Amino acid sequence: MADDVPHAVPGLDNEVLRELYARFGADAFVAQPTKDGMPTLWVGAERIIEVLRFLKGGIAKPYKTLYDLTAVDERLRKNRQGLPPADFTVVYQLLSVERDMTRAGTPDLRLKVALHGEFPHLPTATTVYANANWYEREVWDLFGIVFDGHPNLRRILLPPRWVGHPLRKEHPARATEFDPFVLDQMRQDLDQEALLFKPEEWGMKKGTENEDYMFLNFGPNHPAAHGAFRIVLQMDGEEIVDCVPDIGYHHRGAEKMGERQSWHSYIPYTDRIDYLGGVMNNLPYVMTVEKLAGIQVPPRAQTVRIMMSEFFRITSHLLFYGTFLQDVGAMSPVFYAFVDRQKAYDVIEAVTGFRMHPAWFRIGGLAHDLPQGWERLVREFVDYLPKRLDDYQKAAVENSLVIARTRDVAAYTTAEALEWGTTGGGLRATGLGYDLRKARPYCGYENFDFEVPTGSRGDAYDRLVLRVEEMRQSVRIIKQCLENMPSGPYKADHPLTTPPPKDRTLKDIETLITHFLQVSWGPVIPAGEACTMVEATKGINSYYLTSDGSTMSYRTRIRTPSYAHLQQIPSAIRGEMIADLVVYVASIDFVMADVDR
Repeated sequence: MADDVPHAVPGLDNEVLRELYARFGADAFVAQPTKDGMPTLWVGAERIIEVLRFLKGGIAKPYKTLYDLTAVDERLRKNRQGLPPADFTVVYQLLSVERDMTRAGTPDLRLKVALHGEFPHLPTATTVYANANWYEREVWDLFGIVFDGHPNLRRILLPPRWVGHPLRKEHPARATEFDPFVLDQMRQDLDQEALLFKPEEWGMKKGTENEDYMFLNFGPNHPAAHGAFRIVLQMDGEEIVDCVPDIGYHHRGAEKMGERQSWHSYIPYTDRIDYLGGVMNNLPYVMTVEKLAGIQVPPRAQTVRIMMSEFFRITSHLLFYGTFLQDVGAMSPVFYAFVDRQKAYDVIEAVTGFRMHPAWFRIGGLAHDLPQGWERLVREFVDYLPKRLDDYQKAAVENSLVIARTRDVAAYTTAEALEWGTTGGGLRATGLGYDLRKARPYCGYENFDFEVPTGSRGDAYDRLVLRVEEMRQSVRIIKQCLENMPSGPYKADHPLTTPPPKDRTLKDIETLITHFLQVSWGPVIPAGEACTMVEATKGINSYYLTSDGSTMSYRTRIRTPSYAHLQQIPSAIRGEMIADLVVYVASIDFVMADVDR
């Protein structure tokens, strides 16, 4: 930072910092160092909305996207490292795509607000960022923090009649800590009644002077809902006037589990978030732990991580492709796509030992090295798939019926996508070639030659075509891994690598003891905070971990792309037909476990 900037913040663009200090004063902010290097500023609750509005529209290359909004219960935290006192902290992570694309300063900015009291209040950010709506509802649902002025502050992941706020530290984390659950007839009736949709509670009218609207439940059990997902539609004939997405039917408390599992034993839980993403889910988690621990992963492990992640990108996209066409009305493509997925899973199983949920990445590297004969299996697959993709192109992508059913359906612009926090294929379909593998390479992606496919209209058809091309690029990346696989260790030589390399545990008693302790109790990760973002199968996925210097995470935050994408549905589908909604839902490519966590 330049000498003329008081209270310099590492990583934050000089000009942004100067403008913030000029507008609000240097004393309005407290800087916090973090293990991930993301510039982090503490702001007073009375100034947070003004600061957010300034960062979104008052500076050059503004932060147009609220990437994430979450909270931390600070009351049991021991290693606060000089941070402002707080009972709870609300965390805002802002993203500037323009800065990422032009390398003009750090693209992210983390703002924190310290709150005090048992049920603190904070002004709503929905007046600045539209997508703050669901995130603030989630924070209220799980922490009990009230956002004054929120248009509809109600539970979002938990049932309406749930008692308590589960991510508060006093809330039990294990089923054995609760009284036995009893569902009698009265309780069941009350729970069912609470689920009834009341239009007035959502600001909806039941009709006009001349006619009544029809309210239609789409889901939560519907073949085109792609999981336990419910959308309540306000219909004028066949036209969708408005709708309310209803989530939470698949909520399993994944973030709460992070507080009771060791850093090592939590890895299999990550596989079950986007359950089609496999090791792609392990990647941001283990990379964040590695940042906290200061572990440098060897090149061979990095390259293998890329190769297996791209295999899962292909298997996920093949499922999207088949089910998308099935929702459009083409029944046979899904069977061909599943045949090709099985061929990919054959390679995945040969390498990792498992198919859908390998939980194969480890803190510091991999569970084991590549097996003998892996080259032949990988080469056979990358030689096989491109010809199949060519066949799909002719049979489905260029099919006039598919084009007629999907072109101009649920189209949105780049600006709208950024406002709702849309990432991945949904954002790139609007014409913006934003891909983290290119914008801020990780794991060595900077050493690979591949293209970032984009669309032009941002409609359902572009979202289909784009993902087919992404599979071709994944094949291209896997080929480069095959032809340029580094030699060397598959795991870092670091005391916190978990578990230590197995060959050493068979020779050294000290390593064997370390292995036993780290697997049974978990490694002790130094206190600090870090976040890692990756370009996952469905968009940007990240883990934001807080360590209190223990064998378990103090706070595990999982930011998933599907959650943001479903919040956008009403803005994109108003005025269209139910048949268009089916196509739109299919084109999003989401997994409900990725939404509900």
